[in-house]
Amino acid sequence: GDVIHRMLTATQYIAPLMANFNPSYSRNSTVQYLDNGTVFVVQWDKVYLQGKEDLGSFTFQAALHSTGRIVFGYKEIPVPVLQISATQHPVKAGLSDAFMILNPSPDVPESRRRTIYEYHRVELDTSRISSLSAVEFTPLPTCLQHQSCETCVTSELTFNCSWCHVLQRYL
Repeated sequence: GDVIHRMLTATQYIAPLMANFNPSYSRNSTVQYLDNGTVFVVQWDKVYLQGKEDLGSFTFQAALHSTGRIVFGYKEIPVPVLQISATQHPVKAGLSDAFMILNPSPDVPESRRRTIYEYHRVELDTSRISSLSAVEFTPLPTCLQHQSCETCVTSELTFNCSWCHVLQRYL
């Protein structure tokens, strides 16, 4: 339902800039995407804030690389992000992930209670977002990158992982 959608979008996002944008304000406003197999890019081009069109248009993008690297690029940010009102819509930038669990409701046996757990968030300092700037997120090494017992046992990762001979994977 709508409530679940709102709760998940509040906790699961890849957002170079989240605000109350109105892409339908101008014929020149577009939100486009490109996927070439190694990078997926979404670009918000000449979009305006709802009810604040006089502030000017914003142009920015998010690029998700197959290596796990994420780049936010800001071409045109006409006003400081801290001056954007969050009254109608949250204003934020960064990454967040969560998951949802359905549990039986103790009060009503045939219904289930939905619990959303946010397990990690990276919030950008929006005061540093400006025209012609960029932010790059580089993934940390993980256990799953190791493909042999030898690379596993010689790894300097700080995770509590070990080699599984049955699966032939580092877990």
